[in-house]
Amino acid sequence: MDSIKQLTELFREFPGIGPRQAKRFAYFLLTRQNGYLNNLSDLIRELKKDIRVCASCYRFFPLNAHASTICTICQDDHRDKSQLMILSKDVDFETVEKSHSYTGLYFILGGTVPILEKEPERRIRAKELQSIVEKRSGEIKEIILAMSLNPEGENTEEYVTTLLKPLTEKYNVKVSLLGRGLSTGTELEYSDTETIKNALRNRG
Repeated sequence: MDSIKQLTELFREFPGIGPRQAKRFAYFLLTRQNGYLNNLSDLIRELKKDIRVCASCYRFFPLNAHASTICTICQDDHRDKSQLMILSKDVDFETVEKSHSYTGLYFILGGTVPILEKEPERRIRAKELQSIVEKRSGEIKEIILAMSLNPEGENTEEYVTTLLKPLTEKYNVKVSLLGRGLSTGTELEYSDTETIKNALRNRG
């Protein structure tokens, strides 16, 4: 298999990228100067060296001067610790933060649970989520499930709700879903600021 085909196969593994787009990416790189390609390959190599996973919310964040294991959001004393928003992926976190409509804390599942998945606990950070909710049982008053309104997102909501039910009932924690300001089939990461605000305002 030549380099173009190998690159195309690699790009096809990116979320939302089909075979035609993947091939366009490969040919695009062929039109770039060596400086561009060298910079790109260097950044890819260094990516995991400069980024770590927060020990509290599990989102990716850049290393800071103090090399903390906790991101700046989780360290911020001004955040509302009584609210925990559960999201599928980091890009959803960025979308919500840009809306400036939520001031609580987060937890990133790291994926979704496909319908008919036999081992859903292996697709997301199930044990880590249970541990965080248990650990912060005296603080958390509301858990907001903020998933995309598509079949996998809704299936993930149902699984997480069932997963946390023993803890939410034990500690009297309210579980909320985003309001239907989001259209059915919508990926959270593509929602605009006003849509996010309305979805949060009308959660229930």
